[in-house]
Amino acid sequence: MAVISPRIHVPALKIPNSSQGRPFAIDNSCGLLRDFSAVSPETRSLIIKDGGKRYLSKRLNVSSMKMADRYQSTDQVPTRDPSDHQFTPHFGSQMGDKHLMETLATSNPQRKTKIVCTIGPSTSTREMIWKLADAGMNVARLNMSHGDHASHQKTIDLVKEYNAQSQDNVIAIMLDTKGPEVRSGDLPQPIMLKAGQEFTFTIRRGVNSENVVSVNYDDFVNDVEEGDTLLVDGGMMCLAVKSKTLDSVTCEVIDGGELKSRRHLNVRGKSATLPSITEKDWEDIKFGVDNNVDFYAVSFVKDAKVVHELKDYLKSCGADIHVIVKIESADSIPNLQSIISASDGAMVARGDLGAELPIEEVPLLQEEIITRCRSMGKPVIVATNMLESMINHPTPTRAEVSDIAIAVREGTDAIMLSGETAHGKYPLKAVKVMHTVALRTETTLINGSRLTVATSTFQSHMGTMFAFHATTMANTLGTPIIVFTRTGSMAILLSHYRPFAPIFAFTNVERIKHRLALYHGVHPIYMHFSNDAEETFTKALSCLLSQGLMKGGEQVTLVQSGTQPIWRKESSHHIQVRNVQG
Repeated sequence: MAVISPRIHVPALKIPNSSQGRPFAIDNSCGLLRDFSAVSPETRSLIIKDGGKRYLSKRLNVSSMKMADRYQSTDQVPTRDPSDHQFTPHFGSQMGDKHLMETLATSNPQRKTKIVCTIGPSTSTREMIWKLADAGMNVARLNMSHGDHASHQKTIDLVKEYNAQSQDNVIAIMLDTKGPEVRSGDLPQPIMLKAGQEFTFTIRRGVNSENVVSVNYDDFVNDVEEGDTLLVDGGMMCLAVKSKTLDSVTCEVIDGGELKSRRHLNVRGKSATLPSITEKDWEDIKFGVDNNVDFYAVSFVKDAKVVHELKDYLKSCGADIHVIVKIESADSIPNLQSIISASDGAMVARGDLGAELPIEEVPLLQEEIITRCRSMGKPVIVATNMLESMINHPTPTRAEVSDIAIAVREGTDAIMLSGETAHGKYPLKAVKVMHTVALRTETTLINGSRLTVATSTFQSHMGTMFAFHATTMANTLGTPIIVFTRTGSMAILLSHYRPFAPIFAFTNVERIKHRLALYHGVHPIYMHFSNDAEETFTKALSCLLSQGLMKGGEQVTLVQSGTQPIWRKESSHHIQVRNVQG
């Protein structure tokens, strides 16, 4: 057992006897034990014999190392302070052990990037929700722009039924507010718009003809000016504003297409002056409180004030629901830092973002938002058009496959399907494609560079520094991590350091089990905690064995740390490396 004090000093790490057939070595880059069972002899830097009492330097292809001479007479293993910016353990690159990291990445095929599925007409049955969960869905999204409370209630009840029956999986529920969307009115039949045609939008209700259609926003005329570019459905059609009256805006069609009922309208470079949370949104939020959903995704957040207002409301209701902000308006970009800081996570909603801003800015903003969320320890979701072609086709485009891979490589916690699963023809195939591409991409992420994003974030907090070192140890030894949590805090911290192997988060709180379903690499498991720590540890290992998540003879890194002590003194934090008995 290792007890780490606030000075990040690790005394008396017990080293397994090499006679058991698992050779270990000291890694000069981080000063922790390193499992070299998968590495060729040419790259082994230091063989530890006699149960760790005597070290034999066997440095062949690595520069000379004095660590063996310094520590021959002690069991103490040195570490470095993570505040030292020189400390960036790029496993597999510094030591030339690429093969080891490939082994770590591919030995356990569990996908770490989570999948959010929007539930709609194609997937709202009991059978389809079960199949989506089996295919890889981690979070069920309710899009409040469509459907009514009765239909969404049915989905919530089915997801809760699945969770009650499932022993080894959990689906979280995310309620996505409609927000201040500007939409065209109802049409008896679609209108075909042609380039060069004159077309008018009016705030008069119920108007619809071949050349005029109503909009649902009374200030629409005030928000647009002559020369503005009006986009329909994020750019599927484009019109130029030519003139306006007190109640109408006249445009020239630049890029035509088929205009259907209730199409989304954006003005390039501008956001509507509507409040971020509308009257309908408040009704939907109350519906979410009544049904104890896990997350809100709040549309068109422009500043942190909106987030604080919602959180104050939830606090007054006694509701423990996390707030995910959707970054999709031009006004949100200057306030990114404060918005994300006030929230519990963010969604990169690329559809409206690409409509309100130049489209070439979207991939740059996606990377920036992911980086900001990672640096602040907040989960991030990449959404919109990820497999859009699979709404109507059974296979994706190659560009869509690359889009998923890029989001995974940039470090997103989750990737989202919208119309693909809500009303698409091939919802299950879409989930399977997303699962396969994400999993394959993750096996290539053998470089430790993802660790460095969050390294400097929490240097002043003991728990977060401990999470960093626990991740380092697990990566070094090539083991999964077990953490016991009542609040989810340590599991979340470990997630943001992106260990190569899964994080098995055992909790005795159902609410926390559901919430952790969104976080990268976290496999939440509900389990009753007994008063005896050793009994609970044994029960957890037995659970992993019975579910086929581990095998006898493997090792696991067991972490005790976090905001609420469990079986330990509040001032101490522990890492144990244990052999799993089959």
